[in-house]
Amino acid sequence: SCAMLRATVKLCCGIAHDHLRRLPGLKITAVVAIQKDVRGLVVRGSRHLHSKIPHYIQRLMGKETAACLEPAGDVSPSQFSSMDLFYITQGETALQRALSILQQHTSWQAETMLDAVAAVSSAALPGLGKVFRAEAVLAVPVARLHQELFEGIEQMPQWNPTLSQVKVLQRIGTDTLVTHEVTAPSPGNLVGQRDFISVQHRGRRETAIYLVGTATHVEPLPLQEGCIRAESRLSCIVLQPLAGDPGRTRFTWLLSMDLKASAAGWIPASIINRVLPQSQADFIKHLCQHLSATACP
Repeated sequence: SCAMLRATVKLCCGIAHDHLRRLPGLKITAVVAIQKDVRGLVVRGSRHLHSKIPHYIQRLMGKETAACLEPAGDVSPSQFSSMDLFYITQGETALQRALSILQQHTSWQAETMLDAVAAVSSAALPGLGKVFRAEAVLAVPVARLHQELFEGIEQMPQWNPTLSQVKVLQRIGTDTLVTHEVTAPSPGNLVGQRDFISVQHRGRRETAIYLVGTATHVEPLPLQEGCIRAESRLSCIVLQPLAGDPGRTRFTWLLSMDLKASAAGWIPASIINRVLPQSQADFIKHLCQHLSATACP
């Protein structure tokens, strides 16, 4: 039934939480269940497809409905395993959550930044806590940024000194990646070195490209020595051509993270609220420097 399917979707999404994903067999059971339920609904006809089922999952099962956010590439249901569908569902759920945040009228409060390369603001949102929004206009087209931030994701440490490694663990179709990211050790770093296991997912709406990330779990992937495994609750970068000037891009980045406690103990919220927006500004600064250095003459 649709009610059972909705419950199963919630179960799949809930596995992103640390205490749930440690339960043996829960991930596989949930993914197999949603795969079976959605396919059953498709076989019985589109009138049984509930509006809450992500459009991307409907496409994977071979049933397209009303136009909404489209993945950037083609998908074929036969090429995906149950775990592939689990990762795709995580990415699509994060994308829909980001779209909801972007579309609602939220009171964003400006953050005081050391660097004026981007305007950063924040808001406390249910289920996520404090979310930071960075906005900038970059003097390159969307396609160039898309290449750097998604297709060339493993090369990020070459131009972003805050990262020591980005490795693609799995590619799922053309629009979903599972990645392992390790931050670089830095003298005076207030929170210490962290690593992240994330699903990276791409979508497109009209001329905009959406690049979302959220924490996931991969076994076996041991902790990095000297690192604390942190989690991205939600990251969404929106790349949109500037109106009247397609050679420039309006860059918007939503970010919410759980940096986890360090070996020394709990990290005060005041430090986290200073580190995260500054990390966004630093990322955009390094990106701009890289784009400028590699621009065509």
